[in-house]
Amino acid sequence: MRKLSLLALALVFLLSACAPNFGKQNEEVQTKEKTKGKAIIPKYNISDKYYRTILPFEPGQARGLVVNNINTRYDLNEFEMGLMRIAQHSFDTEKYYFREGQEIKADKVRLWLNRKYTKEQLKENKLKEADNIGLNPVNTGTVANPSSPIYLAHILEHDYLTKDDKGNVKLAGVTIGLAMNSTYYYKVPVGAGTVEKEENISKAEMESEGKKIAAEVVKRMRQTKSLSEIPITIAIFKQETKSSVVPGNFIAYTTVDSGSSSLNNWEKVNEKYYLFPSTAAQNDHRDDMISFLNFKQDVEEYFPNFNGVIGRAFYIGDEMQDLNITIPIQFYGKTEGVGFTQYVAGLVMQYFPKYLSVSVSVTSVDGPEALIVKKANETEPFVYIYQ
Repeated sequence: MRKLSLLALALVFLLSACAPNFGKQNEEVQTKEKTKGKAIIPKYNISDKYYRTILPFEPGQARGLVVNNINTRYDLNEFEMGLMRIAQHSFDTEKYYFREGQEIKADKVRLWLNRKYTKEQLKENKLKEADNIGLNPVNTGTVANPSSPIYLAHILEHDYLTKDDKGNVKLAGVTIGLAMNSTYYYKVPVGAGTVEKEENISKAEMESEGKKIAAEVVKRMRQTKSLSEIPITIAIFKQETKSSVVPGNFIAYTTVDSGSSSLNNWEKVNEKYYLFPSTAAQNDHRDDMISFLNFKQDVEEYFPNFNGVIGRAFYIGDEMQDLNITIPIQFYGKTEGVGFTQYVAGLVMQYFPKYLSVSVSVTSVDGPEALIVKKANETEPFVYIYQ
């Protein structure tokens, strides 16, 4: 029998005496960072895929810059969460605690993201030589015809801390994400305005430039006292275009041993997102595409008042790991929505393999209507009807 979780039932569970008291499980520790004081490590961890976060929360030094430098919200989410997945190759989720990047300051990130300047360009822009530390290549061409693209779009730092037997917490590792452009956008003056042009960057060129930038970033990090000895993991992220409806992906990462400035061998990251339906999904994962199209067809036959069924699939290698489906629809009554959700939940169990995690979000012009979640290897889906 399928599970149907209504809001009233959720409130009963939330307010019941048997609900877990997470506040009593928190642990107070002593920080040994630049700002000394007490910090809290939550005892409760929602999943071994995530790290426990040191509280009180400290916003990352480069907070806000990422919104301007990353093309889409999809890229932004994957850049952050994908970097955390890569960190788990070096920093165990049980031993290490997460903190947003505090070591590379915002003004330094801004300067690193610039182009290098010639002496004439420094003078023209009234800049100091000390600020000429951009990691992108110098433009010896013109605004309308640049000599090279801007490769590096953003730098993201994640910090990982450990706790000793006396309850002291200290920085023990850092991961760095380098968001690289797959398409370079630039504006060309036309009359009284501008026109945006774009230049495609090949994966080979982007990866080559990313590895050069990674080596320079590590060299600079070692010049900072707090980062001179700790292990570093650095990863290259390929941004998608501004019009993409799926996120980009990490393509490679490497590690740097404690106290060293030499990068170890680069490891390939074989991850990718696909839009369902799409030509790319049809070409690369035909069987999965057929299952999705059969699911989509049955949804269409049941209910005509919808705008389409869209899926975003995450692959590691050739195997799909997660499938997130969105169904925008217009209901004319709540019971109609309940019946439709029950039907879709059955289709999820029918068309998708047991090992696959699937989530379906049913939405309307009024907002979310229902959520269906099938976790890997579970025999029944979780179904929630929004009230």
